[in-house]
Amino acid sequence: MTTTPAQPAPQDPTGITPDTKDWTWVLERPCPECGFVSSSVDPGQVGPAVRAAVPRWQEVLERPDATLRPDEHTWSPLEYAAHVRDVFGIFDVRLASMVEGDDPQFANWDQDAAAVAGDYASQDPQVLSRELAFAGDRVAGRFDAVGPDDWERPGRRSNGSVFTVRTLGQYFLHDVVHHLHDVGAPTT
Repeated sequence: MTTTPAQPAPQDPTGITPDTKDWTWVLERPCPECGFVSSSVDPGQVGPAVRAAVPRWQEVLERPDATLRPDEHTWSPLEYAAHVRDVFGIFDVRLASMVEGDDPQFANWDQDAAAVAGDYASQDPQVLSRELAFAGDRVAGRFDAVGPDDWERPGRRSNGSVFTVRTLGQYFLHDVVHHLHDVGAPTT
């Protein structure tokens, strides 16, 4: 069997295979790839779980292979970490809109376009580590602040997927943990 050595991430990440899956199914059944069971997540534990994931992401960024893609169509650990930093920000805004508004529709977010626009492959790992910690702490704090009467408040994506604050947290946490799995980092 011949293996292809890891390659440095090119400056133009358009060679990445776009993820077109609707991952909302993870709210109904365990993820067969990473083993995460969203339905078992207590909503009050989303903030602490995010805080616990941040140091694992920071360790990923310290690896000597952090900038290397496993193949030409898969993000490097650095690019995944930049994506997770941005996921923290996106879900912070979505959660705020659900708690502060009535059944908001979330703005579209194209993660692949964000990777190109944010030049994920050229991020400085040390700077990204700090940004990841800041964004993680911010969204964790927002989940910590959700009151008991707000967990069932609704919100929805433009494709019609409906979330409650509770299921948004479960869905969001899967993304954070799943990407740790993607980069071969411990998820617990």
